[in-house]
Amino acid sequence: MSEDERGPLGGLRVPGEPDGSQGSGGTDPLGMPFSHDTLSVLGDGGGPGRRGREEEVRASAVCAVGVCDGSGWIIGDDDEAVPCECRKRKIRRARTRGMQSTIPDRYRGVSFDRPPISNMAADPGTAAVVREIRDFCENIDEELAEGNGVWLQGNAGTGKTSLAMLISSTALEAGHSVAIYSMPRLLARIRRTYDADSNEEGYLAFFDRLTSVDLLHVDDLGAEKRTDWVLEQLYAIVDRRYEERRSIVVTTNMETDELKEQIGERTVSRLLQMCDHEKPVFGDDWRERRGLVIPPAPDAPA
Repeated sequence: MSEDERGPLGGLRVPGEPDGSQGSGGTDPLGMPFSHDTLSVLGDGGGPGRRGREEEVRASAVCAVGVCDGSGWIIGDDDEAVPCECRKRKIRRARTRGMQSTIPDRYRGVSFDRPPISNMAADPGTAAVVREIRDFCENIDEELAEGNGVWLQGNAGTGKTSLAMLISSTALEAGHSVAIYSMPRLLARIRRTYDADSNEEGYLAFFDRLTSVDLLHVDDLGAEKRTDWVLEQLYAIVDRRYEERRSIVVTTNMETDELKEQIGERTVSRLLQMCDHEKPVFGDDWRERRGLVIPPAPDAPA
């Protein structure tokens, strides 16, 4: 690759004109389309209206990790183009488009150092599971790369959802793609794809996004009404993620045998293989204990 094919900071020039200054656009080495408007590329300084090479190039995009020139590509010493980490992050964000991928307001302040998690860590009945979740979060990249999941089971109000949200929050902060749904809301979202018009995402597109995110968080598994359609949807989602070694975090009020009756033995079998084993969360309802609500995050609006 010649010097003229490189961007100002080592990235690829926009294909088209020799200096990348004009043209209708093209695709990058992986077939991703882009426009020449993406970069303001220097000319060779040899003609009227052209900027000299000594001037600094100004890119309309900025690398989120401060490595490439904003193009999403890095040219190595061997003249090979490799994707920058910022490009990988953009792809992860694209996977979650049209899905619930933010931590609900109620759980924005969840932390190991704050109630109710800090209280659970001091409680003999829940201290062990908190340690396991902390270990999972501290190794979030490796856990998700291996497709490992977490299954939290216990009565209402014992802190299952808080622990699960802590995992999802850690994954998001680490730059991973995450989809977060309660089971009833997820089923409602799937049903909506059947009524989608031509401008909305259909079932197959949503299913592909749902099964390709780095982490799928499903709360209240088993809370849905059992029907053949529900069983089919659950198994399809879980089985695809199982086959592709993608992580899942689930919470449920039901014990294993109850859940087999509710969502099917095949689906529970897959979940047990993905999550190793269920992690019971024992104790009283934390939400009924006065003063032990989750405080807002330090930077959250009052």
